[in-house]
Formats: sequence, structure tokens, C-alpha cells
Amino acid sequence: MKQISDFKWILVMLPCCLGTIWATAKFCKSYLKISRRNEALFWGFFLCGWITISFVCNYDSVPYIVFAFVEQIFFIMLVQALFLAEQEKKLFASSLLILVTTLLKAFCESLLSCAVLLFMHTAKNVAEPVVDEGASFAIAYFGYFVVIGGVYWMSKHLASVFYGKKRKWYLMLAIPLLVIIVVFDIAKWGASKGILLRSGGNFNLYYDQIFSYIGIGVLTALSMFAAGVYIFGMDRIYLEQEKSSHYHAQIMAYKMLEQQYSQQERLRHDLKNHLIVLSGLVENKEWGKIRNYISNMRESGSFDAYEEMSGNKAVDALLYQKRKEAEAKKIKWDCEVYIPPKCGINEFDLCVLFGNILDNAVEACERMMFRNMYDSEAYFISVQAKRVKKFFLLEVKNSVDKTEQFKTGFSNKEDFKGYGIGLLNVSDVVQRYHGVMNVEAQDGIFVASLLLPMDVPDMTAKSLFETGS
Repeated sequence: MKQISDFKWILVMLPCCLGTIWATAKFCKSYLKISRRNEALFWGFFLCGWITISFVCNYDSVPYIVFAFVEQIFFIMLVQALFLAEQEKKLFASSLLILVTTLLKAFCESLLSCAVLLFMHTAKNVAEPVVDEGASFAIAYFGYFVVIGGVYWMSKHLASVFYGKKRKWYLMLAIPLLVIIVVFDIAKWGASKGILLRSGGNFNLYYDQIFSYIGIGVLTALSMFAAGVYIFGMDRIYLEQEKSSHYHAQIMAYKMLEQQYSQQERLRHDLKNHLIVLSGLVENKEWGKIRNYISNMRESGSFDAYEEMSGNKAVDALLYQKRKEAEAKKIKWDCEVYIPPKCGINEFDLCVLFGNILDNAVEACERMMFRNMYDSEAYFISVQAKRVKKFFLLEVKNSVDKTEQFKTGFSNKEDFKGYGIGLLNVSDVVQRYHGVMNVEAQDGIFVASLLLPMDVPDMTAKSLFETGS
């Protein structure tokens, strides 16, 4: 389709441009930061740039590919200058927007142009039909409508792609997208120089146009499919790597906890001997040695007057550490946990469940403290676990900011810090034991509830404490 770039085209297509700016701004605001002043500048520069490029496109002496590159570079620079985020993240966001808007618009134009040519050739018996100005306006309008809808959809459904990633990861995604954009621009430049596919004189102009539009449509469809597979595939790989890294870090932490608990057990076992030694020191009134001896006892076994007694040594050690962490941050701690001796749940998996949920609970209280939104007495963590018939029930309640939203393992907090990864690891354990998991936040209270059957032993995971892996 020959692009119309006169004043009439600009006036008619202005509503489409404004709609595109609105959808683009919404997308960028969903995953990047921007001030109100910069948002107004974004609208102004975007609109002025679109009008300027549309006017300049009247001059046939300037190749199409130059206009395309100038427009795309201008948009990338605009996002880099006005939005706040890592440079790599802004580059990925702008590259994704350019790719989606370019490919969706080209795909719709090719598909509808084919439909118009087929209708004119078959229904109106035009031997060599062409797309007139009125049809071009209608096709362009529909293309913009699809682009606006596609960008708006992305602003709602790409949270997992934009949150919690490293700078290099965004750069790795942006480079292939930019390559696809350049390749497509070259293909469009070839189409602007004439019909992309020619039959070599075997068919007339009508069939040459049909073949050209089909070729562009296939190219855009394959490009969109390749970009989608790459983006979501890389996101899945990153997520699995983070889960694995988080999982193995927990293995080491829980092994250390078990060793610490074993030291406590040895201290209790030797308590009689320690009392004999202390009695002798008291009789001799060697107060300095008594003080040092007691200090060494506490350091060697992390001895404390209050310890959790859940029925599982590893869980006891974990709860003990989490309680100390909560109390150090002035978080009210309430714990009532009982784990049946033969519950059928792997010891390490129990620690994964308790550890990740309690980590999230502590972090939620910390965020409230940082914002000073409530009185410190409102910060609490409540842990309940017990046997319910043939099921093991774990329920953790904690304070949470009322403005935070929970959605499919991710929250709207700015700093990801493994929040979604931890809950995904919990979900993996729950699914492996054929259990159910419910997570909800209401009235400033976050509740995570797990229900796991105890009569179905886990045949897929061996005890990592026993194997030493």
C-alpha cells in the first residue's frame, strides 16, 4: 500500500495517533517510572514527532528505511530520556513496543489489503484492482485499533517479564528484538521500491499484489511468533534458574540450622557435666570463670530459654531463627506448631514451606515499618500448623500494607527480592504432594494456607539432609 502523507491523512489519522500515545504511555507507566511533568513532555514530543515525520514522508527522495530508522531511534531516545529505570530495561521496553506496533500494523494492513483486493476482483470483477484512498484510511484505522488493543493488553500481562530481572537479561532480550525490527524495516523498504514478489510476467498485477501482501503477512506472523517464543521462553528459563538458585541456597541454610540444633542437643546431653563444673566454680567463688564458662555454653549451642517444640528438629531450628529475627525487629510472634512424627512430608520440604512463607511475612512487616504507616504494635506474625484428620494444615498470617496487591505469585512492590520465587517454590512442593494452596490479602492481613495429605508419601524427593546433596 502506498503511504499517504499529506495534511488530509494527518488530520484523519490524528485520533489513531492519540490512541497509540495513550496505550504506549500506559504500557511504559506499568513497568517504568515517570513524573507528571515528563509524562506531559512524552505526549508532546511523541505527537510532534509523529506529525513531523508524516509531513516529511511526502518527499519521495528520502528512502522509507531512513524514515523508519529515524522514527524508531527517536522513540527509543524519548523513552530513555523521560522514564526512570535501568537503561537496559528501558531499551527492552521501547524495542518491544516498536516491534509489536510495527508488526501488528503491518500484519493487519497486509491481511485487510488482501481481503479488499479479493473482494474487488471476485465480487466487482475488476481485473487488476488496487487499494484506493478510502480503503487505505479504513485499513489504517483498523490497524491502529489492533495496535492500541495489543499494547494495552501487554500493559496488563507482562509483569513477570519486567519485574525482578537483571540488567544483562533485559539487554539479552532487547538485542534480538532490534535485529528483527531492522530485518523487517529492510523488507518494508524493499516493498516500498515496488512489488515485493513478482511472478516474472506469468501473472498480472493483481496476483503480484496478492503474493506480496501474503509474503509480508507471513513474515510478520513468523516474526511475532519468534519474538513471543523467545521472550516468554527466556522468562521461563530465568524463573527456573532463580528457583533452583533459591532452592539450593535454602539447602545450605537448613543444613546449618540442623547442625546448630544438633549442637543444642549435645549441650543438653552434657548439661549434667556442665552443672558439676559450675558448682565447683561457685564453691571456689571464681566468678570470672563462671561468666566465661556460661558465655561459651551459649555460643556453642545458641542456648536460649525459649525454643519452639514442633516435633521436628529441623523445623524447630528454623522456627527458632525466624522468631529471633522477628523479635529483633519488634514484630509480635505467635507460634503454635505440631508436626506428627509420621506425616509423610519430607523434612527438607517442610523447611521450604515454613522458610519461604515466614521470609515473606518478615519482609511484609519490614516494608510497613519502612513506610511508617502503622503503629509498631500492629506488626505481627502468627504461625499455626497441626494435623486435621488425614491432612497437614499450615497457616501463616502476618501484617501487610493495605495498598499492596497480590497477583499470581507477584506483588506490586518495587523491589522483587525473590518474593514471587519463594512462593513458587512453595507451590512446587504443594503440587508434588498433591495438596492445595490458598493465598489472600484482606484488611491489612496476609494469609497463606496450605493443606497437604499425609497418607501420600513423596516418592520424587529424597531427604537432602540424609543424602548430603
